[in-house]
Amino acid sequence: MIFSPRFCPQLLVEKMADINLREITLIVGVVTACYWNSLFCGFVFDDVSAILDNKDLHPSTPLKTLFQNDFWGTPMSEERSHKSYRPLTVLTFRLNYLFSELKPMSYHLLNMIFHAVVSVIFLKVCKLFLDNRSSMIASLLFAVHPIHTEAVTGVVGRAELLSSIFFLAAFLSYTKSKGPDNSIVWTPIALTVVLVAIATLCKEQGITVVGICCVYEVFIAQGYTLPLLCTTAGQFFRGKSSIPFSMLQTLIKLIVLMFSTLLLVVIRVQVIQSQLPVFTRFDNPAAVSPTPTRQLTFNYLLPLNAWLLLNPSELCCDWTMGTIPLIESFLDVRNLATFTFFCFLGALGVFSLRYPGDSSKTVLMALCLMALPFIPASNLFFPVGFVVAERVLYVPSMGFCILVAHGWQKISNKSVLKKLSWVCLSMMIFTHALKTLHRNWDWESEYTLFMSALKVNKNNAKLWNNVGHALENEKNFERALKYFLQATHVQPDDIGAHMNVGRTYKNLNRTKEAEESYMMAKSLMPQIIPGKKYAARIAPNHLNVYINLANLIRANESRLEEADQLYRQAISMRPDFKQAYISRGELLLKMNKPLKAKEAYLKALELDRNNADLWYNLAIVHIELKEPNEALKNFNRALELNPKHKLALFNSAILMQESGMFSQNSI
Repeated sequence: MIFSPRFCPQLLVEKMADINLREITLIVGVVTACYWNSLFCGFVFDDVSAILDNKDLHPSTPLKTLFQNDFWGTPMSEERSHKSYRPLTVLTFRLNYLFSELKPMSYHLLNMIFHAVVSVIFLKVCKLFLDNRSSMIASLLFAVHPIHTEAVTGVVGRAELLSSIFFLAAFLSYTKSKGPDNSIVWTPIALTVVLVAIATLCKEQGITVVGICCVYEVFIAQGYTLPLLCTTAGQFFRGKSSIPFSMLQTLIKLIVLMFSTLLLVVIRVQVIQSQLPVFTRFDNPAAVSPTPTRQLTFNYLLPLNAWLLLNPSELCCDWTMGTIPLIESFLDVRNLATFTFFCFLGALGVFSLRYPGDSSKTVLMALCLMALPFIPASNLFFPVGFVVAERVLYVPSMGFCILVAHGWQKISNKSVLKKLSWVCLSMMIFTHALKTLHRNWDWESEYTLFMSALKVNKNNAKLWNNVGHALENEKNFERALKYFLQATHVQPDDIGAHMNVGRTYKNLNRTKEAEESYMMAKSLMPQIIPGKKYAARIAPNHLNVYINLANLIRANESRLEEADQLYRQAISMRPDFKQAYISRGELLLKMNKPLKAKEAYLKALELDRNNADLWYNLAIVHIELKEPNEALKNFNRALELNPKHKLALFNSAILMQESGMFSQNSI
């Protein structure tokens, strides 16, 4: 095999400088300066589901449950699960809870520390492909880039941070797998496989580091170029030569990596029970669009993400619904951005694969870091539950930072542009740091976060809804109503927005308007299709329209049967809809039908046997049925699950007292 005289990968690895204390101190100092104010932010947006509402954080929950549930605490076996399996990330949340329960400062502090760790490890990776000065620039740019605020300041972004630590560690381990005379060193490879598995248990994209290792092995460690590979393969297939020993060594390493990856994928598929998560058209409109709209829109998202890395001036916490209008025609001017992006990407790809030398290899690894970790979130191979998400650009931004630093190095070497390049670089890092510091304050509360998003995008009904929710939590129903109504104007077919309007009207005691809004939401629900499974066609929370409407109209004694019909309709659409059984049981008690109420509560208990309120309600049914012993058993069961259940304590005490008095009277 012929190596280029300008490039010797083994020498490059050997001369890789270790990071020193001064560099670490600088990076940690910069991260602290950019993110100190994140410590004063609360739990917002997805943090609510992942932290505040997640019982897997509580010490009372068995540790094994973390490996049975998804990131949000929902059992992986349930259809409503998002199938995001990140037990090691949840474990760190649990450690936070152990030390500070639900005080957000410790959660944000740990995120900031993890970001500093990633930035330091990234510096070590950069030194594989860049000189010391350029490596430091790439690492500093990564540390301050505003696109990372969602991953660092948003607590749920810890999945990105943790996965990135093990992602980079796995890659660094693999770079040591080449021994003297091109021999294979198996210990680093075994460690790489373990680290890949850990990265994947932090977040799914961790597995993509295997692809980066493969590219590194072929084009960096072995020094091949694409023409040389094609020539060697052509000679072998024509029988003119045998496969070189070094290539056989490479194939063995690649086979081991691929087999390990396949094993991880199989395990991952088993964990999600071969089911993809259910998303609605509101989460990702292009995913349910016809050809060519779907393909044109998804391909346009690639240059859009690249633009966010290049110009992170307008950042938004939510890009779903109407944020990105669909591209429905080949004549849409946005297709030019897609075409230009692929031309530029193709030119870089040809340069990096065709020509030998340090520069082409640096560009190749930068492109791999940008592209491969982004593939799972790209929508190109399977739909995901979002259109654009800034936090998924955390790892791809590493490749971007390497490209910028490499380009700056080339420009600064020219004496004419040296001063200008330093001025531009200093301004970019300084303005990015200021933007990051300012952006952190947006995450202070839900209201500030969603109001900042509305400044960027007013076509997303979800943002209007979320501002309304923030105001609703503050009991400011009049202002909340204005935002909910605006959401229905922005997206008239948004079922959730109409439900929010109805609930707010109810809180304002405007019953008639509330019922009209609920009826509108109900009319937007999918129509009955024989043999079609409802659970796979609608969002589970949209079924609450039946519950909310029934709860509203059952205040009228003459409409109890109508309310019961709504509960039964919800149950028929989703047999595992626990809340429908609970609400129906309450209604049946009100209708003096205790036996049917008992049946409803027992159905609910089949779905959730650890619900203290359900056992309490069942006890009340047994009292109505004149079965005090059964009632007492159920009260006790409720108290076992929740010793502070006041109603169960009070009613069980009364029941025991009455039973005692009855015994004395009998004697």
